[in-house]
Amino acid sequence: MPTDARCPVPTLPSVLLAVAAALLLAAPAARPAAAQSEAPAGAAPRIEWGLVIHGGAGTIRRADMTPERDAEYRGILHEVLRAGHAVLEGGGSSVDAVIAAITIMEDSPLFNAGKGAVFTSSGTNELDASIMNGADLNAGAVAGVKRVKNPILLARAVMDSSSHVMLARDGAEAFAEEQGLEMVPESYFHTESRMRALERAKEQAASEERSSARPAESEKFGTVGAVALDRAGNLAAGTSTGGITNKLWGRVGDSPIIGAGTYASNESCGVSATGQGEFFIRNVVAYDICARVLYTGASVTEATRTVIQDRLVEQGVQGGVVVLGADGEIAMEFNTDGMYRGWMGATGAATVKIYADE
Repeated sequence: MPTDARCPVPTLPSVLLAVAAALLLAAPAARPAAAQSEAPAGAAPRIEWGLVIHGGAGTIRRADMTPERDAEYRGILHEVLRAGHAVLEGGGSSVDAVIAAITIMEDSPLFNAGKGAVFTSSGTNELDASIMNGADLNAGAVAGVKRVKNPILLARAVMDSSSHVMLARDGAEAFAEEQGLEMVPESYFHTESRMRALERAKEQAASEERSSARPAESEKFGTVGAVALDRAGNLAAGTSTGGITNKLWGRVGDSPIIGAGTYASNESCGVSATGQGEFFIRNVVAYDICARVLYTGASVTEATRTVIQDRLVEQGVQGGVVVLGADGEIAMEFNTDGMYRGWMGATGAATVKIYADE
């Protein structure tokens, strides 16, 4: 056999290919796009796994907030993020993380959900909540409950332990007792600050004409919510509220309405909303955002801004949403003076914000 056949001389192209292969082997493996940076400069935050939360939007101005009150809100929001993150870090599900986050806000009088629920026109507290699992589109919701300490837990029980999506009022409470959930006297939800708010709202209603369809400017949208993406890539979203101050007896807003105040699908995104509920229902806000991501290919940021800053603003509707995409992209969009909000990703670094200029 000829010598050149036994020991071929390398050609230039083969040398270049060998060098390129060596460089590729030596280079560190690239991480998935969702994990490259949790806060890339000039871009929407993006996480590998984690959660985003809100504690309501509305007339939340820096000038009206004392340093002590500001610190109190930021402290509880950090606590909420840590609780949800701990679930995910330990391998827990996105549903479990959402529950962990929302129950803390329901137990705090700072937020209009659970303990801090506002009063209806008749001086009662009526609470709504919902949760949705993006992995299978299963969902549970409750409306108008008065004695369930944590409505979000009841919403989950409806999702996990019944064949229904929504239960209301006495029937929902009977189911809660059947499921062994903690029940409290109605007085548990009575706080002085919320009672004063009701008195102010009644005085305002008596002194000026106002549309029955739109809340007064002074009313805040204190709904709470969370959206989580777990290590398995599953999304979940949940929302809980006491409604709006001085609402009519039996009124139900968007928070327990799947597609309006809450929505989650692994194919697109998870959303929790806060705002003028009647209009969020009419515009099917939560689903609209996810549908835009799924059907038009819009990013979470693009879809969210279109709905909140264009469609709702055109209608004179106030509110906001927190959104987490299946790819880990985060959006926290609102058209009010502020929104209590925050997020935490795989690194464990928490971001908490309150005002529009943050």
